[in-house]
Amino acid sequence: MSSSQAGLLPSEAHEPGGLLYSGTGAAFTDETPYEERVWPPGPRWRTFDGGPVQPRPPEDGEADRRLGPPTARRRPPASEVRMVNAAILLRRPLLVSGRPGVGKSTLAYRIARELGLGRVLQWPVTSRTTLASGLFEYDVLGRAQAGQAWFAAQERAAQEEGSGNGAPTSALDIGDFIQLGPLGTALLPHRLPRVLLIDELDKGDADLPNDLLSLFEDGWFAVQPLVRVKRQVDTVTVHTADPGQTASIHNGIIKTRSFPIVIMTSNGEREFPEAFMRRCLRLDIPDPDPEALGELVAAHFGDSLGDEQGRLVRDFMTRSAEVDGLAADQLLNAAHLVTSGAHSYRDEDRAEWHAVLDAIWHPLNGDGADWGA
Repeated sequence: MSSSQAGLLPSEAHEPGGLLYSGTGAAFTDETPYEERVWPPGPRWRTFDGGPVQPRPPEDGEADRRLGPPTARRRPPASEVRMVNAAILLRRPLLVSGRPGVGKSTLAYRIARELGLGRVLQWPVTSRTTLASGLFEYDVLGRAQAGQAWFAAQERAAQEEGSGNGAPTSALDIGDFIQLGPLGTALLPHRLPRVLLIDELDKGDADLPNDLLSLFEDGWFAVQPLVRVKRQVDTVTVHTADPGQTASIHNGIIKTRSFPIVIMTSNGEREFPEAFMRRCLRLDIPDPDPEALGELVAAHFGDSLGDEQGRLVRDFMTRSAEVDGLAADQLLNAAHLVTSGAHSYRDEDRAEWHAVLDAIWHPLNGDGADWGA
């Protein structure tokens, strides 16, 4: 695989049509230190200069768990490669649509693993999700309780020792009660972009797309509790969405440096505002064909299924057509049962096997006839 397919390219090496993302599933192997990697420049109007630059983000192995070992290979659709690279170069969010279970969310993990961008920041959206919850959370009640406990301890110590040390400056520890969300962490001034997965955007409040639009255009936001105390303390260390990690915030402002690779998934349950759609790129993922399903099974099970893999995929395709669509992970469930030895896939055991498939290949809408009926 060429360097243009497997990793990052120096800016002077870019030629028209050169790709950053190949979609083959290969893990990032470039040995260039993170601090020396060069990301391709974006449009002048999409350039940001936030700082100070954050350290290299952590890895968590989640991509391998979801995608299979890095040695697994796949043949991606040309539309996927084209639109991911356009989103990277234009610094624009990518709205990924398709039926449930076709692999929309896994795209974020493929990008992060192939380009060596650290763990994916995942923000699942529900009807109660707000922009503020994705940016940061401030435990004001916890801070008040901690302050009361501190004062009580000081008073007890003063009574016992006959002297006190004075009142604390509560602003100095405010960062202990602030945690950045996945969205806020993605907008920190990282040297290379973070991969942010905004999952099932269409389940959110009607105002959420427009709120995101303004944020993505500006590339910065204010952490209001820190803005209010900046005269007392201008730099505060807060917790991030990366487990065990912190970041220092200056004057209460977070401004991005390398705009994140934003993958937003949608099941097509609602329409989005025109202004929002105009500033996004779109990718529709079709139902996987037998070849793609075979690659998916092979990524997780290698050749352990042998000749039964093709048969299992064909049965899955038949069942999926009967019930108006199944999710790919339902195929993986069946493959695991076969490879575990708990169930036989031989002709003489087909009745028992079909009974198992009725349970694991159930229609996503809850309807449908029994398998083999």
